[in-house]
Order: sequence, then C-alpha cells, then structure tokens
Amino acid sequence: MKKLTESNAASYTAILIFITFVLRCFIAAYTGLGNGESYYFRGALHLDFSYFDQPPLFFWLGALSIKLFGLTNFGIRFASVLLFAGTSWMLFLITKELFNAKSGFWAVVIMNLSAVFTIAIACWYQPDAPLMFFWLVATYFIVKLMFAPGTENSEATRYSRKTWLLWLAVGISMGLATLSKYHVLFLFAGVFMFVSTSKNQRHWLRHPGPYLAVLITIIMALPILWWNYNNGWVSFVFQGSRAGVKGGEKFQLHFDWFLRSILGQAAFLLPWIWFPTIRQLYISFKLRTQLLAYSFVFWMAILPIVFFTIVTLWSDLQYHFHWQAPGYMMLFIPLGFAIDKSLSGFNKTKRLTRRWLNFSIYFTIITIGVLTMHMVTGFWTVYGPKWVVHYFHGDNLDPTIQGVDYKDIQTRFEKEGWLQNPNIFTGSARWWLTGKIDWALKGKKEIVVFSSDPRNLAFVVDPKKLIGKDCIIIGDDHLANINEDAKPFFDSIKQLPDIKIIRNGPEYTLQVYYCKNFHVPAQKRMDLPLYRQLIGLPPFGK
Repeated sequence: MKKLTESNAASYTAILIFITFVLRCFIAAYTGLGNGESYYFRGALHLDFSYFDQPPLFFWLGALSIKLFGLTNFGIRFASVLLFAGTSWMLFLITKELFNAKSGFWAVVIMNLSAVFTIAIACWYQPDAPLMFFWLVATYFIVKLMFAPGTENSEATRYSRKTWLLWLAVGISMGLATLSKYHVLFLFAGVFMFVSTSKNQRHWLRHPGPYLAVLITIIMALPILWWNYNNGWVSFVFQGSRAGVKGGEKFQLHFDWFLRSILGQAAFLLPWIWFPTIRQLYISFKLRTQLLAYSFVFWMAILPIVFFTIVTLWSDLQYHFHWQAPGYMMLFIPLGFAIDKSLSGFNKTKRLTRRWLNFSIYFTIITIGVLTMHMVTGFWTVYGPKWVVHYFHGDNLDPTIQGVDYKDIQTRFEKEGWLQNPNIFTGSARWWLTGKIDWALKGKKEIVVFSSDPRNLAFVVDPKKLIGKDCIIIGDDHLANINEDAKPFFDSIKQLPDIKIIRNGPEYTLQVYYCKNFHVPAQKRMDLPLYRQLIGLPPFGK
C-alpha cells in the first residue's frame, strides 16, 4: 500500500467504502431483523404520508427497496447500506473542505470502526441511515456556502447564481433530512448558533438564502404536518413526551440514568473511540473563536449530544444511546484531522496513534465477525462461555436471539393451517413482539397489539374489519397481560403448545393462544387504542 497523500486520499476512501459496502451487503442479507426493524417493516407495506413515531422517508425507501430486491432481509435493508456508503463519502468531502483530504480518509475510517455506526446505522432498517446521509449532504452545501473564499466581503459572491443554487440545495437536503427523522431540528439550531456567534457569518442572517432554505424545508415537510394534523399531532406528542416526566410521576433527578447514558454512549461508540471524540469536542470549543472550522463543528455537534444526555437526568430514555449519533458524527471531522497530524508528528506520537488504530481495526473486525457468526449459528451457546451471552439477562436468555428471524412461527402457522385461513389474524401483547411475528409471516396476516402501547401498528389495520374472526396471540410470558388486555375482546382463549425458536437447538420459547370470536368488549377500555378504534374513536387521545 502506497503512503497516504493528498492526491490518493480520495481513491483510498473510495476503496474503503466499496469494501465495507460489500461486507455490509452480506451482513444485511444473512442476519435476522432486530425488534425495531421488524416493527418498522409493516410501514414499508402500508405507505402513508407519515407515521406514529417516525417521519416517512425511510419507510418509502424500504418499500422501493423491497420492490427491487424482494421481501427479504437484504431487500428491506439495502437502502440503509447504500445510504451509509454515501454518508461515508460525504464525510470525506466535508472533512476535505474544512481540513484536508487525508483527514477525510481518517474520519471515514473512524466512523466505520465505531460500533453504533458500522452496523446499527450502516446496516439496519432504521430511520438513522437516511438522516445521517441527508444531514451530511446539507452540511456539505452549507460548508460550500460559508467557507468559500470571499463570501464575507463580496456582495457579488453572496448574491451570485451559484450562491442561490447552493441555498436551494440546502433547503432540499434539509427537507429530506426532516422527512427522515426529527433530529434534524438540531441541524437547524446548530447552523443558527454558528452563524449567530461568528462575526464573519452574521451577514447570512440578512440574506434571503437561509429563509428560502427554511421555506423549502417546510414545504417538503408537509406530508408530516398533514398526517399529524389528521391524527391529533400524535407524533409530536409521543416524541415530546419522551423528553419529559411520565404522566403522574413526580419530577426528580436520576443521576443513575445520567451515568447510564454516558457509559452507554461510550460503549456504543467504543470507549477508546469515544474518549478522543469527546476530547475533540473540548478542542473545538477551545478553538472555536480562532478557527472557523472548529466553531462550525462545535455547534453542529454539541446540541444533540448535550440535549439527549441532559434529559436523562429526569427522563428514562433507556438504551437509546444512538440518539446522540449525529453529534458524534460531526466530531469525526476534527478527529480525522487530529489523527493525520499525529501520524505526521514525532515518532512516539505516531507509534501510539498507529497502535490505537490497529487495535480499533482488529477489535471491530473480529467482534463483528464473531457476533455475526453467533447471531446466525448460535455457536457460542454451545462452544463459548455461556456467562458472556447471559451476563445482561437475568432470565438466562441470549440477547442476540432478538436478531434472529422467528421462522418457527411461520412453520407453526403453516402446519396448523392458520396462514391460509382468512378468518384468522394474529398479534401479541407487545408492539415489538407483534413486529417479530409480522416479519416472520412476511405481512401475510393482519396484526393487532393488545396493549396500551401499540405505536404505529395501531394505524396499519382497521380492527373493525376483524370482528367475528379468530386470533392467534403469541406471548413471551405475557399471560397476565393477555388475560387483562386481550381476553375481554374474545369469547374464549385457549393456550396451545408452545413455539420453540431454534437456532443452535431450542433457545427461546413463545406461548401460543387461540382466541375465538373477536368483538367489542362489554366493559369500557378507553386505555386501549384497540378499543377506541372499535368504537369509532382515534386510537390515541382523550
């Protein structure tokens, strides 16, 4: 391999992106869908202007991908894999503009080594893939506008045709980012803070370009606004409530949640990548008044990281450590520059940086390889120390089983004749398990969630059309919930033999219930969206 230089950095970056793209195609094809992916799957079949907990773009892309590649794991995930390849290239271009091409290469290397980016964002069917791509596309055009020589002094440059076209491109790309995920609010806020705090950039506040971009973004976001207008603004209520205190609970600070968030972010990014990344946040803050590039990166990174960390003091965000990811992605830019400087510095610094890079590369490759093999084959359950996979689960369940497609559900449905029976639908007492059932059956059955939290699945089926039919409910030790929330909707419920989920032998047990004659309960259950729909009300609201 030739030494990395400014002239060959783009070629090396393209080669890296191509290799990782091919590898991720295999991972996308041969590993099962996780809980979230399976839950989102029905949205790709049920196209709409928007959805309960996410904007519509990644659902639309999933539907297109399925049309092209079929209803397979690869088909549903291909758009994410392709978009992350684009995200990597955009990161290179932005870093090249702000620093240099070699820094761009190293920024892409680090992003591809960090745990949350290299698989979860790069492979899985989630809204983060289009968000990251269009976030960086918008950032690239903003950088071209604000870092072009002469823009702060030349009136002609600021009002040139090129400048207007760039602001148009900013508006379109921000609109697409808005259609991807609500995190885009931090992109808007970050740009505003950068412009407001930089003397050389404040002239943009008087320029029509930014306001044109915002107008275009709002126009492109109309599908989200229209859907929410017709559904009681439930998306904004739901997402907003996650940053607040749960209804009825007293406000109090939870430092254990706060600490869990910080440790979780470090683990998701990998601790030895997280620490130098956070250090770049500090350096960007320290140098923000001296170098415009550091000021830009600081304001684009700080807001999502701080906001989603601070709110954990009072709101239980559980394990959503990837919500800070757009901020960390921006910090890979100065980190790439720091790596390039270290590799060009003294022998000791260069040696330590090379060891750190080599360790990160080997760790990520080996870990992904082992986890992928185990997820597909379950080999560790037999050949590895069981405490490793059971450590985080007191119920002695291997958590990677969530990344297995529950094909044994389909086998059971086919054996019993349920799959072919038009008078049988299915569901569960949990939204995530209903999603796993739905993916196992490839959307061939109508699905219902028998709980107060069905999320988007409440909008994909009209339960009135199911009245009089029987239902197969699948549970995961949910008998108490089924008796409480499902039994009132049926004449009778009978438990049948369990379904064993088999990977390297039986690893997971699901309970099966045959429920006869779906109907409106005699007792009011306004706490259940399903009941509200059956009596002609919206699923959510007072």
